[in-house]
Amino acid sequence: MAKFKILIVDDEKDIREILKFNISKAGYKVYTAANGEEALKIIQSKKPHLVLLDVMMPVMDGYQTCSAIRQMPENQQTIVVFLSARNDDYSQITGFEVGGDDYVTKPVNPKVLISRIKALLKRREKEEQLKNHIIAFGNYRLDANEYTLYKGKERINLPKKQFEILKLLASHPNKVFSREQIFEIIWGEDVIVGSRTIDVHIRKIRELTGIENITTLKGVGYKLEHS
Repeated sequence: MAKFKILIVDDEKDIREILKFNISKAGYKVYTAANGEEALKIIQSKKPHLVLLDVMMPVMDGYQTCSAIRQMPENQQTIVVFLSARNDDYSQITGFEVGGDDYVTKPVNPKVLISRIKALLKRREKEEQLKNHIIAFGNYRLDANEYTLYKGKERINLPKKQFEILKLLASHPNKVFSREQIFEIIWGEDVIVGSRTIDVHIRKIRELTGIENITTLKGVGYKLEHS
């Protein structure tokens, strides 16, 4: 969860500190801002995945801030959750109309809020995975929906585990994965496989696909080199 960054925007210092303590404890990287102007600067520099945004604030209120966020093309996928003491229909509808993803009324229960944060981030991850199911590298194109690899116009069908290993490496170009990481991601923590299993799968992938840029780092792991 530490890979996710969250920005808390609220003009009340006590609320910022309480939420930061609880959300940080849940494993997230947390930033804070006291108003909309501060928030926009942090969003531009830190690129948070989710923003908790108070509605009633000086300088720029929450609605104005959310509108400004949505006007930035690079922040279209940033999740915005309004936090407000206003619980009337008009306030909530306005929040959604300016681009909010969720609306939580104060007082906020930190445990409930963290649960909603987890659900929103998980949903967004799934949406991104579906949207990015095609991975292209070199003369190859990997279609995660079809479980198929294409070399130019040639279709290559790989066994499931080999396809998943290749997808993992192709999804993170130039990143080295240890055998242990590949085992855990592809097979799961509860499955025990032999120490040579991953080596055999990598060799088979090379033979079946002709991919030459899967690099072995002796004693470390594997990576797929591509730009």
